[in-house]
Amino acid sequence: MNIASLVASSRLVAQERSIEVTAVNLANANTPGFQAMRVQFSDWLDPQKNGAALPGEKQVAYTQDRATWRDLQPGSLTQTGNPFDMALHGAGYFTVATDRGPRLTRDGRFGPLPNGTIGDTDGNALLDVTGTPIQVGPTDTRISIAGDGTVASENGTLGKVGVVTPADPNKLQAEGATLWRADTATTQAPQPGIVQGMLEGSNVAPVLELTRMMNDQQEYQFTTQLLQAEDDRIQSTIQKTLGSGS
Repeated sequence: MNIASLVASSRLVAQERSIEVTAVNLANANTPGFQAMRVQFSDWLDPQKNGAALPGEKQVAYTQDRATWRDLQPGSLTQTGNPFDMALHGAGYFTVATDRGPRLTRDGRFGPLPNGTIGDTDGNALLDVTGTPIQVGPTDTRISIAGDGTVASENGTLGKVGVVTPADPNKLQAEGATLWRADTATTQAPQPGIVQGMLEGSNVAPVLELTRMMNDQQEYQFTTQLLQAEDDRIQSTIQKTLGSGS
């Protein structure tokens, strides 16, 4: 494969990645607590020696997929009326206990599980500031959750919801749409800013994502056509060379 085809191929791989990420964002436009992903590309400059570069050029720029990062802007809040639903007004994450260990989330859809533990829609227990599940008794009927995370009922305090902040949010490893594994240290947020009876929506802007998707697809099609034209040119050159030698 010649240099022109290699450069175009590197761009094609980058566009495929961008389309994939945008598609995931669009699919989760209505997922509570979902944070949109972004891709970052850069040029990888290859110094050309021995006359490999085009005339007047000293290096070839390939497209490099440098990183995929998350947009940490909060989503809009919507009132639900469910006393167990919670949203975070600011940075931080709830912690839930999964079969794989503690995981972070901003999806605040919580409710009482059959055993009285407050948990998420997948049955993972919501953890308090000590890493312990919060229990609701059968006589706890009027639930209140304060901004600092204190959960109480008419019978007294039941616990305090833990909200943590990771040392580096962009190093969280995604597990599904709304769960994250923290491979770096986390600390309890001093002012968690919990809002009871509300949910944080996805921070995906569907119109912007659709526009991005259309632009990516157009660039992908253009690059594909460029590769096809280059392949046709090479095939034509080979045929002419073989024909002239017969």
